[in-house]
Amino acid sequence: MEQVVLKAERRQVIGKKVKQLRREGKLPAVLYGKHIDPIPLVLDYREAEKALRGLSTSTLVILEVEGQRHTAVVRERQKNYIKGTLLHVDFQALSLTEKMRAEVPVELEGEAPAVKTYGGVLVQTLESVEIESLPGDMPEHLVVDLSALAEIGDSITVADLVLPPNVKVLEDPDETIVVVTAPRSEEDVEAASGITEGEAEPEVIARGKEEEEEEEA
Repeated sequence: MEQVVLKAERRQVIGKKVKQLRREGKLPAVLYGKHIDPIPLVLDYREAEKALRGLSTSTLVILEVEGQRHTAVVRERQKNYIKGTLLHVDFQALSLTEKMRAEVPVELEGEAPAVKTYGGVLVQTLESVEIESLPGDMPEHLVVDLSALAEIGDSITVADLVLPPNVKVLEDPDETIVVVTAPRSEEDVEAASGITEGEAEPEVIARGKEEEEEEEA
């Protein structure tokens, strides 16, 4: 599987003073784990942001700290949701000989014959699954082949997943990942919404006019 390598330094600055580090283009972080004491870290912001962008919780990250290499995964990212910038990252150190658990994305591949032949609607009800394996065996994602969906109502469940060697899925085997449903006609959609053609727009205009009159009053 993919590995990301990042250089980091031990961080002496803690608490509110880390704001200064961010202004200097640095990213505060921490490395913790079962067999090590927590280590405050600081990384180059640009390098870290680029490397961690879109990274899943199952991707291994190699942190180089003072000549030592630590295998880890990203457990939490704190963000400034107004600016979209990273504020802090939590890394969990792993032992390559101990199993880990992670949420792994499920990716759909191919085309469902029922969609092409009958106009069925493809509905994905599960976008990720929790799996367990050694860090070195952890996949980036799991692929679901849609070619088996030949008829309306056909589905693929967790039990149908093709897993890599030494990987165990922890979800309910009967849980549905993707299913093909019958197409809905325009009449069905209108009936469900409780409106008929031409009704929606005049109602909006009327409400707006009433609101304007109230404001003027």
